[in-house]
Amino acid sequence: QVQLVESGGGLVQAGDSLRLSCTATTSERTFNTYTMGWFRQATGKERQLVATTTWAGSTTYDDHYAGSVKGRSTIFRDGAKKLVLQMDSLNPEDTAVYFCAAKSGDTYYYTDKYYKYWGQGTQVTVST
Repeated sequence: QVQLVESGGGLVQAGDSLRLSCTATTSERTFNTYTMGWFRQATGKERQLVATTTWAGSTTYDDHYAGSVKGRSTIFRDGAKKLVLQMDSLNPEDTAVYFCAAKSGDTYYYTDKYYKYWGQGTQVTVST
């Protein structure tokens, strides 16, 4: 069982940076070995992958990013059972509810149906 709680959303201006956090309530091993990800859903649109991080053995992780955020976003596991998404150079198209998600195994998917555990979401609004 994995419980996820996001934090860090809010209203920012275009060009700003934002750090989202997801705190997981689960065992250390589960958190360290599960595939973790961030998705977002804009109003009237489907939920889409932002970034994932998959366990590659030992303390190594492979990260994957959607094209729209690649190069200006970083996903990483920080400290005890916390998943972080750092986003820079935000623009209004980044406005959405951001969700933290988790699934067992080291295979990542771009579609949300493969992720079993979800947080409640945190709103990010980027103004011009």
